[in-house]
Amino acid sequence: MTGSLLLAGGRLPGGAPVDVRVADGRIDAVGEAGELSRDQSARVVDLDGRFVIPGLWDKHVHATQWALVSRRLDLAAAESAADAVAIVAARLRHEDATAETDVGPLVGYGFRDGLWPDAPHRALLDVVSGSRPVILVSADLHCCWLNSAALAQHGRADHATGLLREDDCFAVTRTLGAVETQTLDGWVRDTAKAAAARGVVGVVDLEMSWNVDDWTRRIRSGSTELRVRFGIYPQHLDRAIDAGLVTGALVAGTQGLLQVGPFKVITDGSLNTRTAFCFDEYPGLEGQRNSRGLLTIPHDELVPLLRRATQAGLVPAVHAIGDHANRLALDAFERLGVSGSIEHAQLVADADFERFARLGVVAGVQPEHAMDDRDVADKYWPGRTGRAFALASLLAAGAELALGSDAPVAPLDPWITIAAAVARTGDDRAPWHPEQAISVEDALIASADGRRSLEAGGPADIAVLEIDPLAATTDELRRMPVAATLLAGRFTHNAL
Repeated sequence: MTGSLLLAGGRLPGGAPVDVRVADGRIDAVGEAGELSRDQSARVVDLDGRFVIPGLWDKHVHATQWALVSRRLDLAAAESAADAVAIVAARLRHEDATAETDVGPLVGYGFRDGLWPDAPHRALLDVVSGSRPVILVSADLHCCWLNSAALAQHGRADHATGLLREDDCFAVTRTLGAVETQTLDGWVRDTAKAAAARGVVGVVDLEMSWNVDDWTRRIRSGSTELRVRFGIYPQHLDRAIDAGLVTGALVAGTQGLLQVGPFKVITDGSLNTRTAFCFDEYPGLEGQRNSRGLLTIPHDELVPLLRRATQAGLVPAVHAIGDHANRLALDAFERLGVSGSIEHAQLVADADFERFARLGVVAGVQPEHAMDDRDVADKYWPGRTGRAFALASLLAAGAELALGSDAPVAPLDPWITIAAAVARTGDDRAPWHPEQAISVEDALIASADGRRSLEAGGPADIAVLEIDPLAATTDELRRMPVAATLLAGRFTHNAL
């Protein structure tokens, strides 16, 4: 067997000793340690008792946004609008003192205003920023806060508060990726390498750009650390249909790494922005316009949009966070008789859990969001949080889970995701609705593209771990030491 690789002396989660033989990018055989014959041409790698699992996927990322975040002003520590303004002021003072002033806007990321005692307003930023445009993007990506200079640049000089939500926000954030192509591709590759170092072999990239060209260029230039499935948005549907793009198809000239992904549709907003579309009004917003959130695509428009996409061979991925938005998305899947996924599924009505399984709709969920949003959910979804981020209820109903991060909303690190799903806490507080926790085994399956184990014939996408994930503490899961990662039988992290 020419050019094969034998991973010898490994262990499966739970401790069973195992050898894994790889050839031509796939798993050729799996057997008890010492059982597989050692072909003389095979390279033998002794795993020294390390643990082997299927390589992990992040089923929901925004790759460009994730790459850009590390270059943006970090607002995560802001506990008020005043705090955020102080952080901006400090950065501007530093730039003035060091002559680092950028001619472009100052961009910040990561604020969460749902629990702030004061409200973001353009005037607050104007006091410290003067004529320098300032654009601050929320952690959930669904709103952005602009000063007057930035509002004028984006044709919104008459906006009352400077806090733009949903489509108005997206129109601004789409302009923030205007970095020189070679530079941005380098940043994206850095994040891909970091992901591979955490055992990741693939991502579903739901960036709002025309992703096929970006990823084709990156892979041909040597960014081969990950498999990528790219999303297509409504604004690109005609172009995708004209190009003959079909979900699941491989893109030529990308070494089998780039695949057409889902058709992404955003139907409501987010919890922190209070735009997730719910049956109940948000406390404090009773009687106001959009007091139950915002439905960005009405049901009578969603159905024909999904019909057109599915008839062209594109599988839908519908963003729905509020319980009413989830109900309407499930209604659309049922009416059309098609499957796909609902992305986020953060708040689900009790009657709708079984519909995910019955309709074959995957729940694409991000467990770390529950850790970030537990206090906001307690405030704005009171009495309903038992069915928020309800992973156990979805599994019990027979639904398939696909875990992800929604990076940059949460880190692109599957072990942080898995730990949140299992422990339901990210700090020293008691677990939040521990009845909705799932097992490590289920979290691993939901993080491995549905693969339950290493099997002959499967892709040689493998993560090698220093400790047994089934015996790990919550802290050990979050910090899981990854010894190596293989994609199609080649090492993408730490060749042993």
